[in-house]
Amino acid sequence: MRKMMMQDAYKVLEAVFGYTTFRSPQDDVINALLQSKDAFVLMPTGGGKSLCYQIPAIVRDGVGIVISPLIALMQDQVSAMSQAGVKAACMNSSMPPGHNNEVERQARKGELDLIYIAPERLTLPQTIQWLNECQISLFAIDEAHCVSQWGHDFRADYLQLSLLHEQFPHVPRVALTATADSKTREEIIARLGLQQAAVFVSGFDRPNIQYRIAQKNQPRQQLLNFIQQEHLSDAGVVYCLSRNKVDATAQWLSAQGLKAYPYHAGLSKEVRQQNQERFLKEDGVIIVATIAFGMGIDKPDVRFVAHLDLPKSIEAYYQETGRAGRDGQPSTAWMVYGLEDVIKLKQMMAGSEANEQFKRIEQRKLDAMLGLAEITSCRRQMLMAYFGDTMEEPCGNCDCCLTPVITWDGTDAARKALSCVFRTGQRFGVVHVISVLRGKLTDKVTQFNHQNVSTFGIGAELSESQWRSVFRQLIARGYLNVNFDHGQVYLSEKSRALLKGQETIALRLDTNASKKKSSSSGKNNSAPVSSDDIELWEALRICRKRLADEQSVPPFVIFHDATLKDMVVNKPSTLQQFSMLSGVGKKKLDKYGDEFLTVLANA
Repeated sequence: MRKMMMQDAYKVLEAVFGYTTFRSPQDDVINALLQSKDAFVLMPTGGGKSLCYQIPAIVRDGVGIVISPLIALMQDQVSAMSQAGVKAACMNSSMPPGHNNEVERQARKGELDLIYIAPERLTLPQTIQWLNECQISLFAIDEAHCVSQWGHDFRADYLQLSLLHEQFPHVPRVALTATADSKTREEIIARLGLQQAAVFVSGFDRPNIQYRIAQKNQPRQQLLNFIQQEHLSDAGVVYCLSRNKVDATAQWLSAQGLKAYPYHAGLSKEVRQQNQERFLKEDGVIIVATIAFGMGIDKPDVRFVAHLDLPKSIEAYYQETGRAGRDGQPSTAWMVYGLEDVIKLKQMMAGSEANEQFKRIEQRKLDAMLGLAEITSCRRQMLMAYFGDTMEEPCGNCDCCLTPVITWDGTDAARKALSCVFRTGQRFGVVHVISVLRGKLTDKVTQFNHQNVSTFGIGAELSESQWRSVFRQLIARGYLNVNFDHGQVYLSEKSRALLKGQETIALRLDTNASKKKSSSSGKNNSAPVSSDDIELWEALRICRKRLADEQSVPPFVIFHDATLKDMVVNKPSTLQQFSMLSGVGKKKLDKYGDEFLTVLANA
């Protein structure tokens, strides 16, 4: 029976989704669920988590219930399933009158393969009642890290999902996430009662993503240069820490001629929905957003993710950058950050009303993020190590590998900085301490008579920006602490050895990132085809866009870029040849084969 069910799974994989082989460990996860076993799946964004529950839900009798945290994305997931010939529906408060009742009716009659539902709706007594009247094939808990209070995206509604095991003890459950360190994994498993579940941890590496982090120096202009030189006309996401900065950045990028739209919780539901629709359905749209945007976004052709502020944790950074290049094509994770980011996040953390245990965990996560930003060796090796993954050799596809970091002996400068903080009473911000170091007679310096301290003017050899770099690195490495009231800096216990001459310190030599030029530029530098095939590539994209517009679905729901690339490379001329392309299932072959063959024939 087990062998027969896996045979059915392979048939569904090819006929419905258009693939002939599974990526490891998809087949093992699917096999476990087909055997009615629970599973915990940790797999990188773009690694194919969805197939792990979609295929068992189709093969097994009954309807699969998918718990998804964001209502706005459910319809896109349902559209993608419907295009592939899967009977899917979603239930949420935004649906028209009568819709949810109709879904319940179809579920009771066994007419659906999948239902996407929000956690707050799932836990309602009336929902549990009608679910008990259905045959359920499985429960899939997507974005399972939301259940962890020590994770980076906690949702209180997820805490109640333990009721699934209590109410439906014989229905297999699978919890899936892309971002969880060892502590978060343990909490997910404990809270969801998955102690007996099969655990599948996939490699975290996304080799197609190039990681780059630079220091802020006119950050908007740096961002514009990056987009214009490397990703003009590409889809991308720009993350900012505040709503005001999101609005201002989106407006500024639009004024520079880019299609940029804001997205944050302060906008009306209608505006958020409209901007998200543009992002999903139009080419070359840039969304500027807070972290409110992105979870569950299944747009495969996002070519870059940019951060104008430092994320609070490596988990958040990894998940947000993971929204780039889900199709496996070359993509960029680009970030600029500066001293003000370090101080602001340290202040926010210190001023939090959370308990001390939570603060310690948050501090550890921020320190790890700062470590990734300041590291002078391979970023990917550190990123993988954080999640318990091992990479023996440097990746060759991050800025530290491509342009090795220059360091300098910052021991003397660091001692001067720490001494000046001490001599001025450990109750001033970095700007004032730098003024003292550089011997500037500002009003504040004279007000506190700091022109008379022994450290006044001892740092005149460095510029203000160079001193800011020194202080940023000292704070990031834990030699200085930050007071949450007004950003005052004060010495940590760690600074003692450096001040006493018992250790030395090598500092990163910051460069003006805005002056760096990419080796390539222009509209087509990220097109996944050769220059000889650009015209055919664009013709196929136009065909896909027309078909998508006719059905009011995002273009990638028709075919991913990877499938279009396959068309360009193999140039099929018959339906039989077209059916062999990656991502072409039976329904899509019947529905779109002739349309694309016509484009290929006329190229």
